[in-house]
Amino acid sequence: MDWLSVIPPIIAVIVVLWRKEVIIALLLAIFSAELLQLAFVWHAPFPASLNTIERIVGVFNDADNARLLVFSLMIGALLAFIRLSGGVAAMVASIVNRGVAKNGKQAALLTSAVGGVIFVESNLSVLTAGILSRGLFDKYRMSRAKLAYIIDSTSAPVCILILLNSWGAFILVLLNNYDFGVTSATVLWGTVFLNFYPIVTLIIVFFTAASGRYYGPLASSKLRSVAGENDGESIVATKTRFMIVPLSVMIFGMLGFMYWTGGGNLADGSGSKSVLYATTLATVVAYLQMLLAGQFDHIKLVKIGFDGMGELLPLVAIVLLALALGQSLGALGTGAYIANIVGGNLPSFLIPAMLFLAGALISFSTGTSWGTFAILIPLGMPLAIALDLPPSLLLGAILGGGVFGDHCSPISDTTAVSAIASGCDLLEHVRTQLPYALAGGFIALLMYIVAGIVLI
Repeated sequence: MDWLSVIPPIIAVIVVLWRKEVIIALLLAIFSAELLQLAFVWHAPFPASLNTIERIVGVFNDADNARLLVFSLMIGALLAFIRLSGGVAAMVASIVNRGVAKNGKQAALLTSAVGGVIFVESNLSVLTAGILSRGLFDKYRMSRAKLAYIIDSTSAPVCILILLNSWGAFILVLLNNYDFGVTSATVLWGTVFLNFYPIVTLIIVFFTAASGRYYGPLASSKLRSVAGENDGESIVATKTRFMIVPLSVMIFGMLGFMYWTGGGNLADGSGSKSVLYATTLATVVAYLQMLLAGQFDHIKLVKIGFDGMGELLPLVAIVLLALALGQSLGALGTGAYIANIVGGNLPSFLIPAMLFLAGALISFSTGTSWGTFAILIPLGMPLAIALDLPPSLLLGAILGGGVFGDHCSPISDTTAVSAIASGCDLLEHVRTQLPYALAGGFIALLMYIVAGIVLI
């Protein structure tokens, strides 16, 4: 009966593809997961319905989840303040006038570079690049789907390659349970050149930005993925400080709070706390700037803030349901079942490729790369020790697979945050990014087969 545990994510994907409705798909997937846990007793649908509600409410029991949801609302207020202050329009005009981004290609390259250099936290990378580049992409008539693809495909890949961040700290905690004969840090740093998916993805992103060539659904993506943001309003360019100051507060606040919550160690800091604190502080600064400049009174600013939050409520609901589904699938054992299938009797040289596929399937099904790491590292690392396989190769395959599945998943919170930061419809983002992610995943899979033959 373990095979039944894969039904809920399959239901979610089918409904999304069929009805183009993410919220209904997630609700049905959560309900089916709760129903399966009741072993199909005759009265199961009623308690399963109640358990679905309790599962959603239970998301708030995890402080990190609650912070992510509050942050998703706060970023709506921040974006509204920055946009309506005229700061975005002024920044776009300044960048164009200075010749930093004279055309769409240069705007895409600038966005890729910003996403690439911020490796402290994936959400920070996505937000910074998204906020900075929205106006530029609009000016050069580039769709928000293209912006969402670039920021999503640079954030997590950079974070998982440059591991001086909370990603690295989390993985080190998992690795410290095993004796490799070398330090866990040595094994982790050994993945940098063996983590093929993020490397391939970054190459594709920068090539796409530099060449200006887009393929598949992304080439024909709508100019405005979200209608109504500026409909009926003409925002006059004011001062760049209305964008630069809040954005700088968010970036440096994130670093400061990571250092503070980590007790003086940046890598040990709490990403969820830091991004929430930094975004809240930036929102307050943006509010005070507009209030002191005399542009808006307090009542108007409060309305702008809540209107900004309201624009993101559908996406926040998706994040909430995605987190609830992840918990339901964890209780059902979906990830462990997929891992056990892939971890069966295999030729040694295929183990890295199979771990990569397992990581992709688990991450795609559950919508979480970190959860995938927590499931597969305890499977892969004992294999490396018992069979005398290169631990960095197996670990790189697990990490890359987790990021790959996350990029493809419509129920990933990272995917939703990228859509929020870029102002792109979630399904539009998933549909247009998927061909690029699949191409990168296929290349990485072939590389793991070759690496398995050469190194094992």
